[in-house]
Amino acid sequence: MKNRTTQPEAEPFTSQPSGKPGVKFWLGAAVVACVVAGAIVLGPHLAARSDVHAAAPPPAAVTVSAPLQKELSARLQFLGQFSAVEHVDLRAQVGGTLTQIGFKDGDIVRKGDFLFEIDPTPYQIKLSQATAQLASAHARLDLAAQELSRAETLKRTDAGSIENVDQRAAEQRRAQAAVDEAESLVRDARFDLDHCRITAPFTGRIGTHLVSVGNLVSGSRAGNGPTTLLATLVSLNPIYLNFDMSEADYMAFVRERQKQKGSLADKVDASLSDETTFSRQGTLNFIDNTLDRSSGTIHARATMPNSDLLLTPGAFARVRLALSTPAQVLLVPDASVILDQSNHIVLTVSADNVVTPMQVQVGDVRYGLRVIRSGLTLSDRVIIDGMPIAAPWSKVSPHDGSIQVGSDEGKN
Repeated sequence: MKNRTTQPEAEPFTSQPSGKPGVKFWLGAAVVACVVAGAIVLGPHLAARSDVHAAAPPPAAVTVSAPLQKELSARLQFLGQFSAVEHVDLRAQVGGTLTQIGFKDGDIVRKGDFLFEIDPTPYQIKLSQATAQLASAHARLDLAAQELSRAETLKRTDAGSIENVDQRAAEQRRAQAAVDEAESLVRDARFDLDHCRITAPFTGRIGTHLVSVGNLVSGSRAGNGPTTLLATLVSLNPIYLNFDMSEADYMAFVRERQKQKGSLADKVDASLSDETTFSRQGTLNFIDNTLDRSSGTIHARATMPNSDLLLTPGAFARVRLALSTPAQVLLVPDASVILDQSNHIVLTVSADNVVTPMQVQVGDVRYGLRVIRSGLTLSDRVIIDGMPIAAPWSKVSPHDGSIQVGSDEGKN
């Protein structure tokens, strides 16, 4: 048997002549060229990014200053609203046709000044009837008294009986009761007639008339029936200034007030919306007996003199309540105090130039600056400029500055 030799299978592609490069060679060369070109183009950029990561940014520049120390008296400040000490809705106690108005809208009227008149004719007639009934009752009483006197005379001479005297005495008592009833009817009729003329119950400013002449108004002496509102009248001097204290302010007020032997804690200063000074003085005369659970505040009220009649019920004013004698306090710019939920934070710079947050207790604004009750010392360096770029616990480059003092009579 002849041996059969296995021949290798032919290559699918024949080799190119050695003088011409193949396809694989050209593909490899293209890849190498792209890599070299990319390295040439991206090389400077990669080097630049490497330099950026290598160089650390400089510390943020901030301005710092020690807290300002000043002698100030403790006080609280609120927004208040004026209200009248006396306020009345003028309503008729008798009904009828309105015949006259005795004021101009917005006038200052004095106590007892004439304001309105209701047609008195029906009530004059009623008074005349009651007066006539009273005269008739007096006549019957006189007759009963005479008959009783005669009956008693006859009884003493045995010409009359005891029963006749008793009968005449009873008739006299009935006549006296009729007189009393007639007198009450006269007073009732006179009351209605007198109240046809409505006068000012106190001195104050009257509003606009709500009913014109010729209108029929309803009245009720007992106030339990429908009545017609004619106008409103409010007193002006003195005037109330109402405001609300938070629970924290109320506790501070109470504790300071217990320390005062005089009436310092009862003095209040007020400033109107167009005024820059607290030139109006009043006296705190009322604090409510309970805190409002819904708002967490307690209502307070001061009495203000208003001789120039400039203060108007319903207007707003700023209220300052002095608490204690002057004492040394620390002040920082209000912008340097950060509200963190319920806490107040001030950013300070430590000796190694690290931003250190300090929790503080704040007071009101004085001289355009925020009062710091606790949490800072005179040796602390407070950031007064550059706070947005000063991250807590980061290094900064501090520069010394100064805290500017403004007016203590501003709107703060």
